[in-house]
Amino acid sequence: MACEIGYLGRINEKNSLPLSRAFCGSCFPPAVEAMNRLGVKIHRFSEYLTKEEYQNAREVSRDLPLSQLQRFTYHGVAVGEHAFAGALRFYARGDLNETPLSEKVQRQYLEAAVITTHATTRLLQTEQFNCVVFNHGIYVPQGIIGEICRRKKVPVVNWSAAYRKHCFIFSHHDTYHHTMISEPVDNWMSIPWDEHRERVLAGYLKSRWSGDNDWIWFHEKPLHRVGAALTRLGVDPARPCIGMLTSVMWDAVLHYPSNAFANMLEWVFETIDYFKSRPELQLIIRIHPAEIQGGLPSQQHVLDEIRKRFPTGIPRNVFVIPPESKLSTYALMVKCNAVTIYNTKTGIELAAMGIPVIVAGEAWIRNKGFSKDVSNPEEYFRILDHLPLPHRMNESDILLAKKYAYHFFFRRMIPLEFMEPTGGNPPFRINLKSIDELKPGRSRGLDLICDGILNGTDFIFDQPTLEERLTLE
Repeated sequence: MACEIGYLGRINEKNSLPLSRAFCGSCFPPAVEAMNRLGVKIHRFSEYLTKEEYQNAREVSRDLPLSQLQRFTYHGVAVGEHAFAGALRFYARGDLNETPLSEKVQRQYLEAAVITTHATTRLLQTEQFNCVVFNHGIYVPQGIIGEICRRKKVPVVNWSAAYRKHCFIFSHHDTYHHTMISEPVDNWMSIPWDEHRERVLAGYLKSRWSGDNDWIWFHEKPLHRVGAALTRLGVDPARPCIGMLTSVMWDAVLHYPSNAFANMLEWVFETIDYFKSRPELQLIIRIHPAEIQGGLPSQQHVLDEIRKRFPTGIPRNVFVIPPESKLSTYALMVKCNAVTIYNTKTGIELAAMGIPVIVAGEAWIRNKGFSKDVSNPEEYFRILDHLPLPHRMNESDILLAKKYAYHFFFRRMIPLEFMEPTGGNPPFRINLKSIDELKPGRSRGLDLICDGILNGTDFIFDQPTLEERLTLE
């Protein structure tokens, strides 16, 4: 996960082949030392590979036409998709056009993906595992390992750091990028709603405006009074505004059959073209602050791509808020009649505020019953044709959105109180005085995670009710 161009500074012939030489020295030895101290058995790729398989991986990665790489499967495993996603992440871009040595980098990722396929397949043939637990679930090698485990009927658990401090998201079978979309609505729709949950959710969602309760946030002291700034940009307060929230272009570029557009940029361009024919409306595009403030700053910026696509200028009724702007995304979207998104998680919060959300990509509110989901351009533009909408979301849909927001932020995010934020990199550290603090009954979150891994139970952390809290107190 440390393999990204920002670590190298820039890439050239000397440091590009193989990329691993630039990273392994600082990463592999301390990991081996930590595992050795635990006394667990360590399996190395080299123990499960033959010379012929190494050669085969080199030949496949060398001879495959580059145009076929992204959709290439090997022994039934989508190695090309994960290799391409890894290369995009390495360059922190949404495409690899005009990137130095990108073909060599893509082929290295493909070679690594084929090697991982051989090694993981043989490992599962020689060893028996009750469950396989690993980070994220995409890219190389994690995505390849997950695919092979699922084919071999070995249970998979993936995890990632969540937004709230001390919290993590765990998911069964696949990366949360997929499972959060496909999760059964029964997991949250029947949550009993009361004043306590309403108050807890409202307080947390308000804190999201500044990130006070999170260890992942992208605004540093955002400006919440945005009216004057919009007026200076030329936004007419008398005309309806429609919001548009972009995402970081390289992040988890995977194939989702429900996406209305081939990629996020196509969605951005097509939407701007549409609003050119609707001068009575105003489109406010908020570019994600993580483009420049995230842990892996993007090397490809949406605003630059917009300027290339519209060299003579964007339509006069389209306004772009750049990623470095201090204007609060939330305060901007509150001004809007409706908001269109591709895959940002902000859609969860906006819907809980009653703002209609149009989903054109793989945002997690898709299929939840309270957003306007589209799966092709025709559906998308039919919805845009009805803008501005005559009213906000109705009460029943807002309640659904609040329940899902509560489920997402307070039930799917599992607290581990001994994982403390550092404010730096890495973003958290373990604060334990004794191994006894990990024993059953000491941490509800850890008990839940262990039960899920060992017994396959849901990774849903049910917060104590108000009555239970009062009893505990």
